[in-house]
Amino acid sequence: MERPVTPARPHHKLTEDGRRMREVLSYSRRGSRFTPRQAEAWAAHQERWVIPDEAVDRPGFSLERWFGRRAPLVVEIGSGVGEATAALAAARPAHDVLAFEVWRPGVADTLWKLADAGADNVRLCGVDAVWSMEHLLGEGSVEELWTFFPDPWRKARHHKRRLVSADFARLAASRLRPGAIWRLATDWADYAEQMIEVLGAEPSLEGGVVERWADRPVTRFERKGVEAGRTITDLCYRRT
Repeated sequence: MERPVTPARPHHKLTEDGRRMREVLSYSRRGSRFTPRQAEAWAAHQERWVIPDEAVDRPGFSLERWFGRRAPLVVEIGSGVGEATAALAAARPAHDVLAFEVWRPGVADTLWKLADAGADNVRLCGVDAVWSMEHLLGEGSVEELWTFFPDPWRKARHHKRRLVSADFARLAASRLRPGAIWRLATDWADYAEQMIEVLGAEPSLEGGVVERWADRPVTRFERKGVEAGRTITDLCYRRT
């Protein structure tokens, strides 16, 4: 019996004549140069806490093997430098936290924060989160989804690159177990409006704007938004 072919990941798709396919993605890959502290954290912790990109292409890929146990799964998309990730994961030792982040220096920053917090229940992945949600996570497998301050892609012509779209809402809802929570936050008013419109139209989700989630630490990124005069909008939706 032939093994099914793993669908090509973003940046790995080719046209019929062998050229790399131009793709609309919700992120851009920035520089990868480490500071000395980041390099030290990477050397000390990446083997244990970072899932290599190529691992997802291997037959039989299993998150349970990478976590070393079976536990309720929390997924974070865009963990940045790990300020929220480390604090929230350390407070939830009975949960596994799968954090998606494509910026390698941010992952390295996250590693030393996890070590300082004693949060051994996090695994970081640099593979496209949308592809991973579709191909690596089963339906109803996620206990909670966090999407804090996704790239707003401020220019109107770039809005198609925003993560929170109707297609992604449908996919994300299918991965949440019934009763599971999707928490979001943004400091861009028009993106908040888009989130409310898109998520409100997804029939398997119910929720809306809520008070700021007290458990979420105020990060440097959030403080910059507030200092710039932008309003922080928190949203929470439940899978019906």
